[in-house]
Amino acid sequence: MIRLRLAERADAPRLNASLAQLSAALGDTHRASDAQLAEAGWGPTPLFRAQLAEAAGEILGAAMYSPVFSTALGGPGAYVSDLWVAEAARGQGLGPRLLRAVFADAAREWGAIYLRLVTGRDNTRARAFYARMGFEEATGDVLLLLTAERLRQGETGESTD
Repeated sequence: MIRLRLAERADAPRLNASLAQLSAALGDTHRASDAQLAEAGWGPTPLFRAQLAEAAGEILGAAMYSPVFSTALGGPGAYVSDLWVAEAARGQGLGPRLLRAVFADAAREWGAIYLRLVTGRDNTRARAFYARMGFEEATGDVLLLLTAERLRQGETGESTD
């Protein structure tokens, strides 16, 4: 039987291993260490929460999320930064179950009225999954990222080109 539960600090190594599998599947880098993840999630100022799907002590799915606030929507929400289901467990409804658990927890903890997430433009399978769940594409949005290194370079006028 697959059980969903909120992750705890002791889960950090297994959560990180699960998210490393997601990163590898997406061709992304994965720089977070177990200790960094534990501190970020369960330190003095927790930066995220995570839901786990597990059976017989094995993690079969994970969702990591953080609080956000939208003036446009007029309330708090949750940003789902990672959603992973083990290949062997796909097709069992774990993705929707994890997202519903995220929404329920975020609503309880932060008063969330929406979920936000990002997926690859070319990831048609994921986009179809999210559409079935009721997500709508925010076509007017453009995802931008500024690292601390790039910000420092901008402050000094240095170019990385």
